[in-house]
Amino acid sequence: MSSAKNQKRLGKWLVNLTLLLLVLIWTIPTLGIFISSFRNRDKIATTGWWNVFPHREWRPVSELDPKALGLNPDEVMEIEGVSGTFDQFRKGIETPDGKRVTWIGNKRLGKVEVQENAWTIDWDFSLDNYEQVLGGQDFEFRRPDGSVEVVPGDNMVNAFLNSLAVAIPSTVIPILIAAFAAYAFAWMKFPGRRGMFIMVVALLVVPLQIALVPILRDYRSLNLNGTFLAIWLAHTGFGLALATYLLYNYISSLPRDILESAFIDGASHFTVFTTLVLPLSVPALASFAIFQFLWVWNDYLVALIFLGGNPEFELVTQRMAAIVGARGQDWHLLTAGAFVSMILPLTVFFTLQRFFVRGLLAGSVKG
Repeated sequence: MSSAKNQKRLGKWLVNLTLLLLVLIWTIPTLGIFISSFRNRDKIATTGWWNVFPHREWRPVSELDPKALGLNPDEVMEIEGVSGTFDQFRKGIETPDGKRVTWIGNKRLGKVEVQENAWTIDWDFSLDNYEQVLGGQDFEFRRPDGSVEVVPGDNMVNAFLNSLAVAIPSTVIPILIAAFAAYAFAWMKFPGRRGMFIMVVALLVVPLQIALVPILRDYRSLNLNGTFLAIWLAHTGFGLALATYLLYNYISSLPRDILESAFIDGASHFTVFTTLVLPLSVPALASFAIFQFLWVWNDYLVALIFLGGNPEFELVTQRMAAIVGARGQDWHLLTAGAFVSMILPLTVFFTLQRFFVRGLLAGSVKG
């Protein structure tokens, strides 16, 4: 008996440790982006984000002038009791007392630093990256040699608002249409219901890429291309099949007695749907809302096809791609922009996550 309990306890610990490991694997990159978004350009380029935690690092304690010491970089030099060539001092030579002598710079204009290995942390944080990304403000970056570079900002506020204008209607519209359709398939009898539902399920396996060109041709003939209405309709069409299938599985599993009592009392299908079915279907609606919102918010292909490259309708994904193309080496801006684009999806998920598992499992019980 005790052996079975020990095995059960060991299995529980293994499951918990595995889950903890998976959480850490998924969380560490996000933590790195968050910390890097507050670090300046030079720190991101030269050191890792993990330097914000206590670590040992070589810190300069004094500087020596090679000319004052009469050193010749082309010969073997002796500094602070250690000897070596110029290349060796460039890499750093440790002294008997635990310090390190390092040549900084070139042979003509270099300097010699005496360094010690000490515990340190790097908490040099600022909001300059967010001011550049969100406010579009120019930023003066001072290099280690004292020169100043003016870096133009990237205003993401307009792209953020455009993404909201696309994501919210593209989430609400398919949910409403799919809820009506799912109720009709589950509780209304009409000719061709089974065949139409089979067509809805069949649409789940059709890749959206094959529909982009035909839809784009239709949009051009209707003068809809390059408008928010075009992308609303596109996301609605692409997400409607999955939404209908998930909501049908949930709505069809609702207690029949409650709905039949409402019908006996004289309620119409519309009344039953709005007063009973919708409130009872909140978990399933929230589950699909998370899927649809995250997909639309992170979408780049559909936005590029139907909105084009017009800066007036540029979304967050397009703005981030433009920053990567123009400033691929400016990681301080990319990290800030990436975290700004993550804030709203994370907020939506944590707001609706209490419905997520319940709605997802309830929608998969009955097919």
